[in-house]
Amino acid sequence: MEELYIPTLHTFAMNNSFTGSLGSFRFRIVPNVVMATPKEVDFENSSIQAEYWHGIFCYEKSQIEGKETFPMSDMGRQSLLTWLKAHI
Repeated sequence: MEELYIPTLHTFAMNNSFTGSLGSFRFRIVPNVVMATPKEVDFENSSIQAEYWHGIFCYEKSQIEGKETFPMSDMGRQSLLTWLKAHI
C-alpha cells in the first residue's frame, strides 16, 4: 500500500494549505499561522487544521467526515499524520 504524504512543517508555517488523497480517502490541511514578528512565526500559538472525507468528489462537493486541529510543531504534524492514517 502507498504511504500517506503530508508536507513538512515549514510548508504550513509559510501559510500554505495542502490537499491530498490515497485511494478514495481525501484530506485537506489548512494552517492558522500567527506571526510573532513580521518575519517570524509564533509556533506556540499557530495551529494546523485537518479535514477528511471519502469519495470521488472535491472538497466543496463532499460531506466532511472528520475535522481536528493540531499544534504547529513536529509533534503536532506527527499526530496529524497518525490521525489521518486512522481514518483511511
